[in-house]
Amino acid sequence: MMEETRVKLIQAARRAFAAKGYAAASMDDLTAEAGLTRGALYHNFGDKKGLLRAVIDQIDAEMVARMRVERDRADTAWLGFLAECVAYIEMALEPEIQRIMLLDGPAVLGDPSRWPNQNECLRATAQTIQALIDEGTVKPVDTEAAARLLNGAALTAALWIAAADDPRAVFPKAVETFKYLAEGLLRTETRLPPSRQKERPQIE
Repeated sequence: MMEETRVKLIQAARRAFAAKGYAAASMDDLTAEAGLTRGALYHNFGDKKGLLRAVIDQIDAEMVARMRVERDRADTAWLGFLAECVAYIEMALEPEIQRIMLLDGPAVLGDPSRWPNQNECLRATAQTIQALIDEGTVKPVDTEAAARLLNGAALTAALWIAAADDPRAVFPKAVETFKYLAEGLLRTETRLPPSRQKERPQIE
């Protein structure tokens, strides 16, 4: 019963935050939509901010699953890593993710790079980079430094797109430059020559 209550509140909040924004979303309205009381919200999430965290955790898990699909489609581990990063940046074009994850989330919960879910993201990126080093694709760099800088670049690109007046105009510029930054980690002999540039993950 408690899990069902949590699911109903998260679903109602997600719809309200996406449609109206966090500040304008009424706790009375979203609890009424879920057929629950404000007491149920306080009991399960503490307050409205706690509910936002739960919504962000749900969206984040969905984003990670989508990124892994893109990774698994790639021909090599390096191209899979780039595809994951590009998929994350591209999701900044989606209105729900823009509003909840990239605009309201940082405004209410603070720096996204310090959110708890970023620890797992950082760990996974560091593991991927170490695997790429081990196979000889990437230079023998410090994996934590590389993971932090690449994750930071992808997050900054997503935040830039979300806040832009014309997100779709910003997107290709952000992706192209991110790829050039990431490719600086490649060993010289593994960099893609001009004749094979089409093998990079494509921008839709």
